Amino acid sequence: MALHFPMKQSWLFEPPRIMKILFSKVLYSYFRNKKMVFWMSLACMGVLLCLPNSVAAQEVDGNMLLQQTVVAQDIDGNKLLEQVDKNLSPQSYESYKKLINIEPDGKKKEFILFTIKKGKDKVAALFLSPASEEGRSTLRLGDNMWLYIPNVRKPIRITSLQSVVGGVFNNSDILRLDYATEYKAMQVEKRDNEYLLHLKAKTKGVAYDTLKMWINKDTILPTKVECLTESGMLIKTLYFKNIKDFDGDITRPSVIETDSPLYKGHKSVIIFAKMKKRKFNDEVFTQTFMPNLGSLR
Repeated sequence: MALHFPMKQSWLFEPPRIMKILFSKVLYSYFRNKKMVFWMSLACMGVLLCLPNSVAAQEVDGNMLLQQTVVAQDIDGNKLLEQVDKNLSPQSYESYKKLINIEPDGKKKEFILFTIKKGKDKVAALFLSPASEEGRSTLRLGDNMWLYIPNVRKPIRITSLQSVVGGVFNNSDILRLDYATEYKAMQVEKRDNEYLLHLKAKTKGVAYDTLKMWINKDTILPTKVECLTESGMLIKTLYFKNIKDFDGDITRPSVIETDSPLYKGHKSVIIFAKMKKRKFNDEVFTQTFMPNLGSLR
């Protein structure tokens, strides 16, 4: 906010008169050898000369800042987040994707998964390769997750922060629910060609306490998501790239890359090869059906 001084309301704020008084003090003290008065008067003149420029500079800097970032009071952040979810995927679908873990020395390990989703909180995935993982499957119902391993009597309980594939992606990233299911919008910022959405986890069971999501204004699709702890420490960053058309009516990023300051030099990538709308019965999202996910292909 610019500062405005009432220039004519008091003699104290009349710069010409103040300058005359101070100048006379400087001359008087100089010839009378009153050093203290001399230097104080001279200092006051300097402050008076610099003050208007300083105020103007603050006003310009403030205006530039407002132009760059504006808190969008007129935008409902939760509705914006719901639209992002709709644009990323249908409510019920199947997809094929490749997950690649890249180590600092360049070595790669690749996985191919068949994934199905229904509603906002039901996701299941089947490992198709490598051979060592073939037949394994994972299931997520809300915050609850399980891993099925062939020849093991029953599914094993897993957590969102673990990773069944190693690398930077955890189970929450691989079996991702709608963002609006887990997060609520706290603030929306308007930028030149994007929105910055500040999100807070609805429960303590969510993998990340806070998200910062950059959203393209034209496509209403995310371009970057920062995942942070409650204290604000960065855990990882997701980059959404290569927008592609799937099945004629799904247009979304086909590549998601991630890196993390906690895994320096490591990188993980998800590449979507196919995605299409498909309806499923609730029974396929149960622990008893996990060994039979392959029958849906």
